Amino acid sequence: MLHIEDKGVRDLLLTGNFGLEKESLRITKDGHLSHAPHPFSQDDKQIVRDFCENQTEINTGVSKSADGVLAELHELNTRIYAGIRALPEPELLWPFSNPPYIKDEEDIPVAQFFGDLAEKTEYRLGLSKKYGRYKMALSGIHFNYSFSGDLLRRNYEAETGRKVEHGDGSFGYRSYEDRLYLDLAENAMAFGWVLVALTAASPVLDSSYFTKGEEGGGVFTGMSSVRCSELGYWNFFTPVLNYGSREAYAGSAGRYVTEGLIEAPSEFYYPVRLKPRGKNSLDSIKENGINHIELRSIDLNPFAEDNIDLRDIKFAQLLIVWLASIPGTPLRDGEQVLAVQNYKTAAHFDLRTVKISFPGGRILPADEAVRTALGGMLSFYQEVFRESPQKQAEAEALLRFELAKIEHPEEYSYAWRARREYGENFVKDGLRLARLRAESHQG
Repeated sequence: MLHIEDKGVRDLLLTGNFGLEKESLRITKDGHLSHAPHPFSQDDKQIVRDFCENQTEINTGVSKSADGVLAELHELNTRIYAGIRALPEPELLWPFSNPPYIKDEEDIPVAQFFGDLAEKTEYRLGLSKKYGRYKMALSGIHFNYSFSGDLLRRNYEAETGRKVEHGDGSFGYRSYEDRLYLDLAENAMAFGWVLVALTAASPVLDSSYFTKGEEGGGVFTGMSSVRCSELGYWNFFTPVLNYGSREAYAGSAGRYVTEGLIEAPSEFYYPVRLKPRGKNSLDSIKENGINHIELRSIDLNPFAEDNIDLRDIKFAQLLIVWLASIPGTPLRDGEQVLAVQNYKTAAHFDLRTVKISFPGGRILPADEAVRTALGGMLSFYQEVFRESPQKQAEAEALLRFELAKIEHPEEYSYAWRARREYGENFVKDGLRLARLRAESHQG
């Protein structure tokens, strides 16, 4: 864990590296899914496709600040808008996690790869048979974060009393770094549902999602985030992972491939993932160690120009740093199952009607559970930044911004606002917003 009793650690606490992945659907001007081929080069590593041919995915580079990663996201969004504006039939980007009109399964085109990459299409076709293509049309944002090297080295010295003698590659240092991220991931499973509750923004679906041929009706599902709820993209089983070591972690995830429950590690639909240095694979985790954590449960925010509010990016950092600074929460097998359920529970629209189960058996109404977590974070940052009034004030402002979504959801919750403003004519009104977003990215 992070040793906040050490002043050097406290001074470096919020130094880290940010990355974002954002999926968005390309649509026609009348609100249907685009069937035009992906208009960007296959060599472009930052604008790629997810499961659908019309589902662009942005992969930002690594930034040292929330402001920096959001600025890059905006630049890449602007590139996409320029590309789809120049098509023979100009397109828009759909600004919601839930898709617009869908005619049928075949209306959702599987991403097409050729030559040596053709197996990627075969893999996606297998997923579409297994889960159905409708779920493939759900889009969202993944938040990637790593602690700065300076913070990690200072924390290692505070923990061991030793300098990093042989650089970052020394066995003792690498084992320490792996342990920090493994404990963080376990804590993130125990408490990361907070991020779902606070960034959910997809309570409405078009009626065509449920009834073939019925376009134009707004359907309220009772969920604030369809993709994170029971209706969303989950495996047919609840995984149980081993956080004992990086080898044990990779092995426990990989066994679901070995047992045939999933085709590949990328089919592991889990809200928290640990990522390695270099190539993203379970073998790379074993060989190269853990480099960063990925939180996969943020909805597209229709009220933010680039689908994510800067304050939510900064909050995600505060959440990760807090989770890395509190004692580890070893989760027994049954508690891991409950942790996954908590993510689905936090995706309900009215958090007063459902309950969260904390490790150890404590159960609270979900709205109260969020208040409890935010209260713990507030006390933590008030104490840890007691000698840094500016940092303390900034953390307090961010946490009060998030708390307002729970205290006054009708005014501040993205999901409540989206239902009120887009619940009657989801696609028709959503198209007006899509055009506004295109105008704001004129470059």
